[in-house]
Amino acid sequence: MGRQTESCLVSVIVTTRNNEATIANCLNSVRQQRYRDVEVIVVDNSSSDRTREIAERLADIVLERGPERSAQRNCGVDASRGLCILILDSDMEISPGVVSSCVQALLADDQVRAVVVPEESFGKGFWARCKALERSYYLGLDWMEAARFFDKETLLEVGGYDEENTGTEDYDLPARIRARYGQPSIARIEDFIYHNEGYLRFFDLLRKKYYYGKGLDIYRSREDNDSNFMAQVNLVKRFAIFFRSPRKLLDHPLVGAGMLFMKPCEFGALSLGYLCSRINCTTH
Repeated sequence: MGRQTESCLVSVIVTTRNNEATIANCLNSVRQQRYRDVEVIVVDNSSSDRTREIAERLADIVLERGPERSAQRNCGVDASRGLCILILDSDMEISPGVVSSCVQALLADDQVRAVVVPEESFGKGFWARCKALERSYYLGLDWMEAARFFDKETLLEVGGYDEENTGTEDYDLPARIRARYGQPSIARIEDFIYHNEGYLRFFDLLRKKYYYGKGLDIYRSREDNDSNFMAQVNLVKRFAIFFRSPRKLLDHPLVGAGMLFMKPCEFGALSLGYLCSRINCTTH
């Protein structure tokens, strides 16, 4: 992109399916950005609730595409006019300075081609509190934080999102950018994305991890993902991170205990999904 310009059109692409409870807050948070040169593109995946109706009221463009987020995101990129792309899910809200901070990070350094926006979780119920505590440990860890803001030209150069990849596509695309352009190509800002976990149920968490595990072989097969993958699937490494800041666990001992119970259960569900996919592959 032209780094001499002080402003550029940013295309915010929001993928969604049956998220009528959260999509209005997501889109309103985009509309309330201090940076005004923004277009909003929603890519729906055959919602059966009021999601599309809400999107058509608040977005500039509403498209239909499936079957998964990667294909939806690529569809949004193809339809976008912006020089910069911000990728969001419809259960996310962004603080008012996110877009301006991302644009500034991109314009300030010719090496920067993608920007990490740190995430904070919130939601209802005990397991949502556990998930919020867990995510708080990952701030600043480059193998757990994924870029969501991109120079569009760079995003297209590396082939966009891998449409075979489900659940780990957030890590896969930035890894390809880092492999091609080096570590300085990924910057980070201090403004936050707030991820609305809703009312989390324990077995829904496990079901989600199982589903993501079924696509894990594709993620690990990509050479650019090697270092991230080995760290991300290391449960001992994850617990070492948790116990590096024991104060967080002691401040809310019940939630801390819940998180320490939840994480190995999620790893187990992820592993089971992975093993089932491998067995299925070898029998066909």
